[in-house]
Amino acid sequence: MSDLRAFDLSELQTHRSEKWRTFPKDILPLPVAEMDFPVADPIRQTLREMIDHSDLGYLGSIPEMGVAFSSFAKRRWGWDVDPLQVRIAADVGVGIVEVLRVITKPGDKILINSPVYPNFWTWCTETHLEQIDVPLTQSEQEINGSNWILDWDGIEKAYASGIKAHLISNPHNPLGRIYTRDELSRLAELAKKNNVYLLSDEIHAPLTYSEQKFTPFLAVSETAREVGITITAASKGWNIAGLKCAIIVTENAAVHEVLSAIAPATHYRASLLGAFASVTAFEQGEPWLDSLMVQLDHNRKLVEDLIALKTPGVGYRIPHCSYLAWLDLTSFNLGQDPSTVLLEQAKVAFVPGARFGSQSSQFVRLNFATSPEILEEAFNRLATVLH
Repeated sequence: MSDLRAFDLSELQTHRSEKWRTFPKDILPLPVAEMDFPVADPIRQTLREMIDHSDLGYLGSIPEMGVAFSSFAKRRWGWDVDPLQVRIAADVGVGIVEVLRVITKPGDKILINSPVYPNFWTWCTETHLEQIDVPLTQSEQEINGSNWILDWDGIEKAYASGIKAHLISNPHNPLGRIYTRDELSRLAELAKKNNVYLLSDEIHAPLTYSEQKFTPFLAVSETAREVGITITAASKGWNIAGLKCAIIVTENAAVHEVLSAIAPATHYRASLLGAFASVTAFEQGEPWLDSLMVQLDHNRKLVEDLIALKTPGVGYRIPHCSYLAWLDLTSFNLGQDPSTVLLEQAKVAFVPGARFGSQSSQFVRLNFATSPEILEEAFNRLATVLH
């Protein structure tokens, strides 16, 4: 394990975030995708300096963001980002919504591949788009260590049907799946052929484990750069979601120009603190991130061990990114919503699988970015129900 230690339960129960205020204190809350670790020292130092100097005004020009993210992307993934094609939004959801408002009109069709982050549906509803779902399917075949497979026939038919945009989670929430360069290249070629924009939500990319290589969509090919728009943030990797800042990245002059129609207020609605904390994360946050990944690697394997020891009927494949475990509870016959049963009987809260797609009702999502002690307590409680 690393020297990065999560807060203990008594400390966490004093926190004001949604994760720790939604449920009574007798519930272990493991749904919301935020971490229970202390924020990186360089970020805290930046925030302290700004607060100590009462530097809490509006966010204006911040050329540092493009430069910092470009340097980070080059070091981490070998991706050459144009600093001048990095825009700011309040969060990834706002970024995606504002991009969709520019590249689509109400009634247009957008492609999603469930199971996927529930707000994908929310953002499409907000922009009045018709959602076309071509679900991933479970298979004995594996791609990049995952048995969740893209339905290429269904995707090609959806593209040919006249979709205007395709929204992907890369890396994937909740499956922990890393898309291959070949898969992303194939999507790019389909998008160009059918005049479709591909939006890649890459918020979990900094949290990729060492056995897999994350490929940024815009780094795949010239074709990808002609059709692609990336929306990402430091918020997930460094646990600073509450500071409200994300970025929209393009790598093509024509696409960049299209996005110049985004409302200027999109930039100014982001947070001054969040923007400069994000710059600090990209510039100075990698040692902390590397230490975090050691601890998360321990935790993802601990989940596997705890399942084998205490709840052996639970289906689980170790994720290749992030800190989200996708648990299959089919064998326990817990009804339409297993998460409700576990909340009531085991006093552990998860995200219901049905929120990620109707076919996933027997799954729950668990956040393991916490202490080993809390994970062990969670599975001790689960063992009283899942037996």
